[in-house]
Amino acid sequence: MRVLMLAWEYPPHIVGGMGKHIAELVPVLDAAGIEVHVLTPWLRGGPQHERFGMHSHIWRVQPPAMPDYGFVSFTQETNRYLERFAHDLGKTHGPFDLIHGHDWLTSYCSVALKYAWHTPLITTIHATERGRGRGSLGGDHAKTINGLEWWLAHESWRVIVCSDFMADQLHQFFGTPFDKLDVIANGVNVPTIEWPSQERQQFRQKYAADNEKVVFSIARMVYEKGIQVLVEAIPHVLAQRRDIKFVIAGMGPLAEQLRNRSRELGIDAHVYWTGFVTDQDRNYLYNVADVAVFPSIYEPFGIVALEAMAAHCPVIVSDTGGLREVVQIHETGLTVYPDNPESLAWGILHTLSHPEWTQQRVENAFKTVVEIYNWPLIACQTQAVYQRVCDERATSMWG
Repeated sequence: MRVLMLAWEYPPHIVGGMGKHIAELVPVLDAAGIEVHVLTPWLRGGPQHERFGMHSHIWRVQPPAMPDYGFVSFTQETNRYLERFAHDLGKTHGPFDLIHGHDWLTSYCSVALKYAWHTPLITTIHATERGRGRGSLGGDHAKTINGLEWWLAHESWRVIVCSDFMADQLHQFFGTPFDKLDVIANGVNVPTIEWPSQERQQFRQKYAADNEKVVFSIARMVYEKGIQVLVEAIPHVLAQRRDIKFVIAGMGPLAEQLRNRSRELGIDAHVYWTGFVTDQDRNYLYNVADVAVFPSIYEPFGIVALEAMAAHCPVIVSDTGGLREVVQIHETGLTVYPDNPESLAWGILHTLSHPEWTQQRVENAFKTVVEIYNWPLIACQTQAVYQRVCDERATSMWG
């Protein structure tokens, strides 16, 4: 089976969870014998062409120079470049059995190729604009993206989403039939961390004193990730105990605003803003943290919670979106009310004050990750969707 996969993000160009998802999915599909050709804009490094695994290829396409245009216009023109490249690729490496697109960012190219080749389109929708806006669309930009998401869901043979929450959203927002939707969770690799206790202590001391508990959070600094809720929760936590250092990692448009708010609240001595951290340092921070906190307002899935669970780190998440499916309350972690600093503060204090209960949740969470959220299983589920569409295409009258 030969699949053309269209993705706006692919390493080293990573913005959010979509790029990480694709980077993990492609190797396991390749190992299953599927020839995957990833077509992506050449936005941030990497070779123009890259052989991958036994069968697969990564193709990076130089985007147009459009410094004075808005982002939607830029994506539309970049899609034309991707489409032209795809037609050439089809002549040399095709034909393709399926097109697999990811989100609205490659929608123009995905749909154009579907009709040009009479090839079924499968789309993974990782998040929605209306969901990020908590049910509303603020301005023409958001309305345009929402329209593209509807169009893409409508044009796709099947639509893959990462959670039941996302399936409900697509049905509610776009009228996508439930029998057209496949729920396939994201996965995570279990990190291997082997370091002497002295090295671990030295790493921890870069962020906190030996007598301080470490509360860790990592996110893009955008509203929907809820770091502002954590900042507002910190004074409530410190009112009960002062031996805590909050280590907050990530970058984004709200970073400076959040740091200013931290200064206004007088909590700077208890907060360490790391900015960007590598995946390795992220895993190290999970390893030394006493609890990881993910206070999202909107979260289609919540792969960061899985990463913490895989690293044997206790988790606290907002009771929202896909997070409530990933974390089972009092079984694999704690859930707190979304957008509620007092509730989040309670969760942090409860976790730090009851280490035996917390350790049991950690063990349950790790077992869940290994059994359910592993990439070979996810590849098998994705391959089943591919095969279903190919079988249906073979007996259809289309084209």
